[in-house]
Amino acid sequence: MHYTHLFGPVHSRRLGCSLGVDLVPFKTCSFDCVYCECGLTTVKTLRRTEFFPAGEVLSELDDYLSGAPVLDFVTFSGSGEPTLSLSIGEVIRFIRSTYPSYRVAILTNGSLLWQPEVREALLPTDVVLPTLSAGTEETFRVIHRPVPDLSLGKIVSGLEAFRRDYTGEIWLEVFIIPGINTNPTDIAGLRAAIAQIHPDRVQLNTLDRPGSEGWVRPATAGELAQVRDTLGLTGVEAVKPVSYGPSHLNHRADAGSDLVSRVHELLKRRPSTVEDIAALFGLHRSEVQKILRDLEVMTPVVSQREDRGVFYFCPE
Repeated sequence: MHYTHLFGPVHSRRLGCSLGVDLVPFKTCSFDCVYCECGLTTVKTLRRTEFFPAGEVLSELDDYLSGAPVLDFVTFSGSGEPTLSLSIGEVIRFIRSTYPSYRVAILTNGSLLWQPEVREALLPTDVVLPTLSAGTEETFRVIHRPVPDLSLGKIVSGLEAFRRDYTGEIWLEVFIIPGINTNPTDIAGLRAAIAQIHPDRVQLNTLDRPGSEGWVRPATAGELAQVRDTLGLTGVEAVKPVSYGPSHLNHRADAGSDLVSRVHELLKRRPSTVEDIAALFGLHRSEVQKILRDLEVMTPVVSQREDRGVFYFCPE
């Protein structure tokens, strides 16, 4: 089966081997984050919609999960904000009832958790990973460039309300941009918000792939440690850099599978190096390079060099 709503599995720095589920059209989001690896937001909205028939997604999940792949998580993520999809609750419930052995996670910017129906839809998940990267309204707008109706206070209140009802784990991401949200005022605001939300983990993250704005630079290990120490809270950890070893390799993809198509679906949503792709699909570097050449015949492939290597991305 050709998958249009599933991608990967990817090797996530926070979630391990993760099958991605994408429920929204490319770059449909309530934010336009300066660090987004998928580029600039093209449709900025708070309006929830059933973008695709839920049956399409359920059919793809059934086809993939029926093969009993080894996964750490099935993760709702992709190229936009997943809670904008009206189908998300139905799809989560399908996984929990039909394939209960798989843990379910969602990467969200947290912008819709002030809505009771969104909070209820996410209750069956195992882990929710929201983002909170500013301690002041001004910095929130600089980093996330949200729709006009959103405020930092509204998002923190939604996260606080969700925490009261949610029995799973909340792993709060704080995305560090040196010189933007590392000042004492923002750190103090973040500390206060974290105390309100009571997450199980606070994960300090920084740029690993090309961001949508070229001026965003990754924080060094020392800068992340300084933020951690300044926050002065328990349970704060820096997300570790990507590293690959034999334990991170998936079983080699079947020879008959459409690897070019699968790599295309991945690169539409997640800029990746040759090493990333090789590890995800159990391929040699030379095989990945051939797939990239074949892919370039079908669609534009953009490459960009960063600290970790050359990243490839297929813009929509």
